[in-house]
Amino acid sequence: MLKLDIMPLRNKLPYATALFLLVLSASLAIPQQSRPAQPSAAQNQAAHPQSSAPSGVHREGTDSILVDAAGIPLEDQSGKSISQEAALAPVNPSVGSETVNIPNQKSGEVTKTKNGGFLIGVQVQEVVLHATVVDQRARLVTNLNKNDFTVYEDGQPQQITRFTREDIPVSLGILIDNSGSMRDKRQAVNTAALDLVKGSNPEDEVFIVNFSDEAIIDTDLTSDVAKMQEGLQQVDSRGGTALYDAVVASADYLAKKGRREKKVLLVVTDGEDNASTDTLEQAVRRVQDDSGPVVYTIGILGGEREKRARRALDSLAQHTGGVSFFPKDLGEVDQIARAVARDIRNQYSIYYRPTRPQEQGGFRQVKVDAHAPGYGRLQVRTRSGYYAGQQTRASK
Repeated sequence: MLKLDIMPLRNKLPYATALFLLVLSASLAIPQQSRPAQPSAAQNQAAHPQSSAPSGVHREGTDSILVDAAGIPLEDQSGKSISQEAALAPVNPSVGSETVNIPNQKSGEVTKTKNGGFLIGVQVQEVVLHATVVDQRARLVTNLNKNDFTVYEDGQPQQITRFTREDIPVSLGILIDNSGSMRDKRQAVNTAALDLVKGSNPEDEVFIVNFSDEAIIDTDLTSDVAKMQEGLQQVDSRGGTALYDAVVASADYLAKKGRREKKVLLVVTDGEDNASTDTLEQAVRRVQDDSGPVVYTIGILGGEREKRARRALDSLAQHTGGVSFFPKDLGEVDQIARAVARDIRNQYSIYYRPTRPQEQGGFRQVKVDAHAPGYGRLQVRTRSGYYAGQQTRASK
């Protein structure tokens, strides 16, 4: 072990102390260059409040402001704060920062850069609409662009901030009625469900719910077709039909577990709900919360209560931008499932930031129009509205 002799240093300490005090007093005597007074960290926070927008109703992007260790915004040569748009843009390297994956940063989250600066995440409110467009003959129209669309919220036009028309993967829940009356229909329905999955994006994640008087997840979210098939085979036809409870529970599950931005539910039933604790209105309200799922329904109906069952399935689909189907026989179910897969894969994603703050809450009616040269009347199918400022049950 190396032992250091500290005696020579100790003998020189009085001289070093005197020299330090002399230099310090000289530096204090030098006039400071005049510069604008910088706000305190507390004043800066008051001047740049962070958004308190809840997650869920909107898609979250992030703006960021580069600050020093005291919380004061760094400035460029023009005197403006150095900030970032909600994208993957790097911070200006001249201030000693690093590239940061901005969308993953939460509102209010502070990230320290390699060179001592900090990034503060700021939540940006954005609504996303997944829209299907058909022409007068109900044929899919897939070649439109951003300028062909106009978005209205509560009758007021909104500015579209982003727009895509690519086949994006989805988180999909397949809900199948497992009540006693479905016993002789299950094989055809299972085949149709698997054909839907096989015709979808290979990166989709799917979960299977069998419901009677209660809803049971027989296959958790997966991209493994074999596991989905195993879940579909869990047939125990019994009890009543708790359709609304199954929809509400599945929407909550998607909000909590679904990893894809786009979320879809497919509901297959042969009758009217007769066992739910939730009402139809509550079920519709739930799927219109936040970024609720698009709902497609297949009603293999018959009997004296067909009209009420049809109304319920129509309502769930129409309010979310989906479609309700009512096949005449089991032979049409597989064809319908393939049509649902095509519909999901040929939608536009339209993003906008509402002109009225989300914090004001309430239901917002949404309408989207499309006009393009060479087409007559175009019909746009998307959600009819959403409840602003609401968090999903699963995230509470």
